[in-house]
Amino acid sequence: MGSQYVLQLVKTLPVEAVNYPLELSIVVPTFNEVGNVGELVERIDRVLDGIEWEVVFVDDHSTDGTWQRLTEMAQGDRRIRLIHRIGRRGLASAVVEGALSTSSPVIVVMDADLQHDETRLPPLFAAIAHHGHDLAVGSRYCAGGSTGQWDEKRVGISRFATRVAAPIMKTPLSDPMSGFFAVRRDVLLDAAPNLSTIGYKILLDLVASAPRRLDVAEVPYEFRDRTCGESKLDAAVALEYGELLLDKLIGRYVPVKLLMFGAIGALGVLVHLAVLGGLLHGLSLPFAWAQGGAVVTAMTFNYALNNRLTYRDRQRRGAAWLTGLLSFYLVCALGAVGNVGVGSLVFQSMHHWWLAGIAGAVVGSVWNYVASAWFTWSRR
Repeated sequence: MGSQYVLQLVKTLPVEAVNYPLELSIVVPTFNEVGNVGELVERIDRVLDGIEWEVVFVDDHSTDGTWQRLTEMAQGDRRIRLIHRIGRRGLASAVVEGALSTSSPVIVVMDADLQHDETRLPPLFAAIAHHGHDLAVGSRYCAGGSTGQWDEKRVGISRFATRVAAPIMKTPLSDPMSGFFAVRRDVLLDAAPNLSTIGYKILLDLVASAPRRLDVAEVPYEFRDRTCGESKLDAAVALEYGELLLDKLIGRYVPVKLLMFGAIGALGVLVHLAVLGGLLHGLSLPFAWAQGGAVVTAMTFNYALNNRLTYRDRQRRGAAWLTGLLSFYLVCALGAVGNVGVGSLVFQSMHHWWLAGIAGAVVGSVWNYVASAWFTWSRR
């Protein structure tokens, strides 16, 4: 009698009042995609009939009204969730944060710009949920896939990026640059502690960080042209890709940001010498004045380049750029004191000027890197 009553009660409840287990979470990073997010959800809804799904938008504080639009959408549809990030940027880290916010056994990653073919969502889901694969990749380069309207130059760049990624991939893929894929949640959790979360290529990061070779299915799709909004690709994306490759190759031994910081510091030495020579011989300034001008110029150069490249994900803008510059001056001034102090101690004990110079430079450089990361480009 009791079981019949419960069955009858469930039958009379409205469909939305019955709770079904969540089967699929679609994680979509967004930044300035207000014209696309509504259409994306409508397309997802049309193709996922019979699958219990949610879409998790992770917005990096868009300036075009995207997060406000997503808030409105989420208030009207409980299948839509929004993670609004302030002070944090980056597609890869957004994907990880969104994926870790859900308990769904299958996670799909796709872009908000409508360039990924939503009709491929069911086969991506089925490859994981029904066929037992660890990872299913929407591929432009397997049989049946296409890069759409790309010109030869862009295809060549993509192919080259794929080739140079081969040494770090534990799982061979035809399209490791793809941003459209499905993965089992437990597989992602196993890889999460080793993820670099650098740049845009989260799939490459995943297959390089997974503790074992993954069982992969490839689902062909045709890449579409963007019709609304602006592309996020720029020259710094290539730099971030190189940073990701280096991090996977040597990051366990030396932080890649330290290498970038050091390389910019080396350029700063050249700037220092050029300015010093110009002020001494071009303007005939006294050495002390010329040296002071060269030091300030080199520090400013180092700060500007590190802000644009090394710490692109924490980049300071507007008034914060100036306060950051002042803090960088302070950090470098203290580094110079440490440089001279350690160099003097080494010289007094070993009497090798070159060894003392190297020791002081290393200590000063490491101090500048650590202190500026904490003080100038802190995530706090």
